[in-house]
Amino acid sequence: MTINISKISQNGSGLDVEWNDGEKSNFNFMWLRDNCPTARDKDSRHRMFNLLEVSTNIAAKQFKINTEGKLEIEWNEGNHTSYYDQKWLRENCYTINNKKKYISPYVLWDNSLNSKLSTIQIEHDEIMDSDKGLIKWLELLHYYGIAIVKKAPIEKKSALPVLNRIGSIRETFFKTPFEVINIPKPNNSAYTAHALRNHMDLPWFENPPGYQFLHCLINKAEGGNSSAVDAFAVADYLRKNEKEIFETLVKVPLKFRDKDYTQKLHRSFYAPAISLTKDSDYNDIRFSVATMDALDCHPDIMDKVYKAHHRFGNLLHDDKFQIKFRLEPGDIFSFNNRRLLHGRTEFDPNSGHRHLQGYYMDRDEIIGRLNYLKKIKP
Repeated sequence: MTINISKISQNGSGLDVEWNDGEKSNFNFMWLRDNCPTARDKDSRHRMFNLLEVSTNIAAKQFKINTEGKLEIEWNEGNHTSYYDQKWLRENCYTINNKKKYISPYVLWDNSLNSKLSTIQIEHDEIMDSDKGLIKWLELLHYYGIAIVKKAPIEKKSALPVLNRIGSIRETFFKTPFEVINIPKPNNSAYTAHALRNHMDLPWFENPPGYQFLHCLINKAEGGNSSAVDAFAVADYLRKNEKEIFETLVKVPLKFRDKDYTQKLHRSFYAPAISLTKDSDYNDIRFSVATMDALDCHPDIMDKVYKAHHRFGNLLHDDKFQIKFRLEPGDIFSFNNRRLLHGRTEFDPNSGHRHLQGYYMDRDEIIGRLNYLKKIKP
């Protein structure tokens, strides 16, 4: 069935439209003028029209469905006529789109993933050899927040070609790649043999890296096994079962600070442990015991905040939520740094060498590349 406009009429500051499938829309005059097809440059596709040049009283002088089947509007100012494709109007109708139930793209998971790790694995050459393989990797990263690339080369910086299949690497003061090895006088706990609690990297950035890639080159040491937890799944558990704790984690900003003694900058940022999107879906999880600064929230809620943080932290390390695995040489542990928390067990540096190289990438790179390859309109 071809969907067309069956009736159109003016209503206050816009047009009421009835469609032949029974749906109804209202299109605001300012919105219509702002989205006139002539408002955008044909090559760059950027909006060139300046909405500030019209008055707030702009309205249709005349309107009709013309012989080409387009909505034609002659405006009451600016000596301009606009022509709108009906299919475009329907696809972009905010009246109808705002009635649709939001469906999250995320597949939440718990420790049951331990028994089916093969479902989040993909071979390096499959990604390099075809867009189909690249799409599979990107879909795992976007929907599940985790993927393990297998059989990658194990030379230094050899992860760069496969990462460049996605897009641009994000540079930080750790440099690219950053070396995850045991070093004397470390400026970060990652550069020790200590156990690392499940955490987000760089929570004291206003915009922490969206994705992280840990490329295992050597792993001969005893210990040093990896852990991962879907913090969105933990947040969802709290939302459904412990609402007061969930609301505290969403509403109260925590303070994170960079304590790297080698840096000549003092970086700190306030953000809640759980942040949500406009659709109330999960956006970010900020959790890092190591880099959380002294809290300075109001004294009346300090006890409540600590109890919520304590509960959240324990769930993020609960065996019913986290998975555990050992990285082998040639593995690239890839994950959404703002969804999935990662950690490791202590290892014995005297028992063998352990060397990972790390890379960061913004979330836009993964989603944008996936949308392009699948031709999905944002």
